[in-house]
Amino acid sequence: MGLTSEAPTYGALDAVQLAVVTARFRGIVKQMANSIFRQGRAGVINTAHDLSCCLITRDSEFLIMADSLPIHVMRGSDWQAAYLKECHPDLKRGDAYLHNSPYHGNTHAGDFGVFVPVVDEHGEHHFTAVAKAHQADIGNSVPAAQHPWAKDVYEEGALIFPAVQVQRGYEDIQDIIRMCRVRIRNPEQWFGDYLALLGAARIAERRILELGAELGWDMLHQYTKQWFDYSEQMMGAAIGKMAGGRATAYTCHDPFPGAEAGVPLQALVDVKPDEGRIEVDLTRNPDCLPNGLNQSKSTVTTHAQIAIFNSVSHDVPTNAGSFRRINVILRENCCVGIPRHPHSCSLATTNLGNRIGSTTARALAELEDGIGHGEVGAIESPELGIISGTDPRKGNAIFINQLLLNCAGGAGFPGADGWVTVGDLGAMGMIHIDSIESDEIQYPFYIYERNIIQDSDGAGRFRGAPGTYAEFGPIPGAKMSIIYMTDGDVFPAPGARGGGFGSRAGQMRRTALGELVPEGPTGPVELGPRETIIALGPGGGGYGRAWERDPERVKKDALEEWISRERAESVYGVVLTEADVIDREATGLLRQRLADQAGPWRAAEPELLSPEEILGRCRAATEDLPHPPVKPRWW
Repeated sequence: MGLTSEAPTYGALDAVQLAVVTARFRGIVKQMANSIFRQGRAGVINTAHDLSCCLITRDSEFLIMADSLPIHVMRGSDWQAAYLKECHPDLKRGDAYLHNSPYHGNTHAGDFGVFVPVVDEHGEHHFTAVAKAHQADIGNSVPAAQHPWAKDVYEEGALIFPAVQVQRGYEDIQDIIRMCRVRIRNPEQWFGDYLALLGAARIAERRILELGAELGWDMLHQYTKQWFDYSEQMMGAAIGKMAGGRATAYTCHDPFPGAEAGVPLQALVDVKPDEGRIEVDLTRNPDCLPNGLNQSKSTVTTHAQIAIFNSVSHDVPTNAGSFRRINVILRENCCVGIPRHPHSCSLATTNLGNRIGSTTARALAELEDGIGHGEVGAIESPELGIISGTDPRKGNAIFINQLLLNCAGGAGFPGADGWVTVGDLGAMGMIHIDSIESDEIQYPFYIYERNIIQDSDGAGRFRGAPGTYAEFGPIPGAKMSIIYMTDGDVFPAPGARGGGFGSRAGQMRRTALGELVPEGPTGPVELGPRETIIALGPGGGGYGRAWERDPERVKKDALEEWISRERAESVYGVVLTEADVIDREATGLLRQRLADQAGPWRAAEPELLSPEEILGRCRAATEDLPHPPVKPRWW
């Protein structure tokens, strides 16, 4: 498609103009994100940075996002904007809308989005500013913005606003605010976060109005058309360089309430370089589940597209233009498809999405060395738990927040080791780890330990990030409950192209007497005096065979104690002398023996499996993998 396939109202922009206007829009979304980060009240926003901002065109097409969590806005914010216009066709300046419905384009109910239409002095709508952030509480039937075991949206209990007007003429519609204040457990904290989102969207409104006055609206709309056409050409060219073909990969989510055997998943990827297109078929997966695991349309589409963007040049812009070259095929009433109301999508941004997106990446890796990646370590063990209770330091005031004490588990990529703080596939490193000091000031608990577990990486030519360990518990006099949604204990993250599995996840409660009590995959866990919870975060899957790894990298990992010397030798085939020098001859012989024992790596046939076959293969591949060790109490 050419850059000027239709006669423009404004003359075609040159390359410099395209770059400059892009930078201007990028500056606007950066201001939005910085505003939320500095003004948000909940720790999940002002510490963990669980927020995103983007701009949508008047035709409901995704234009640009800040350095944000792609799962929040990359796909879905455009569908939300379209639904907003369907419900409110006469948008006016001063309007604002609250939109968090997973059935109408949003991710899950826990992500509140404020949508502000940018309307000029003549009443014409030009763009829509979107500010979105994960909330500490949304009125759920349990004290958490995510409800793991909710059988449906009614048991979930979330306040859901499908494109509901919350401001008119720049004034709050108090009916909506009163509803939230009554239902949400910490109303002042929520209201502060709402104001932060609203303020960010209003910043974008002012800046875009200024930009329209400066450059002219015709120029800006011509820019979006050309920018999308250019982006489509870039994505088509990137796909054109790939090896074509069809490939499949499979994985399995752990047993979970409402899915006691686990959730088998698979992806079929068809790369068509001659057409410059990729098709991802996710229709051969289980129906919606009676729990919160179901993906929304936006999250499953985004997770699949993240895997593709991870496999092309970073020069390809992320917008509606490049999206034209990707087709994610879904079906209704599928747990990784299009959910039917009233199925709950409470965990739509995390568990199954992380799995199916990584599986899409692993299918790509089957086609060609140098694209795709291993599976990102599953989440969310209690290191990302949602804590609530009462704080004796503040007159037993109620507190509620989601922690991000660790968020490792990055997958091995072609050319790079797993990102230690990736968060998960939907976050892609844009989430921030909590400050221990900040958390302990805000909430009544101690964080006794937070570290990385040695020998927990997914071995590979490029290794997956290691697993993590965290232990924490309430201060004297505090009441504290933890809800979480662990995956990766039974089925840890697999690698790609012969890469190894990352370490297992898990959780245990340490009693006041020091006894270790295993806990289930969701909680809630009530912690008594002197009790703690131990959270094991999983490692990420590796990329390529372990004995293909550069021996110097293995040596460095051993000297820095990411891995033990024993693992360097037995898994990576690198022999180190007592003087920390690589024994080249012994290493060569050992690596040859490991390669001979394993045989050559071959791409799997692009076959689709039954759920029973997937479960059986995943169990067989992981049953002998050990659990990470648990440390004794030291305090």
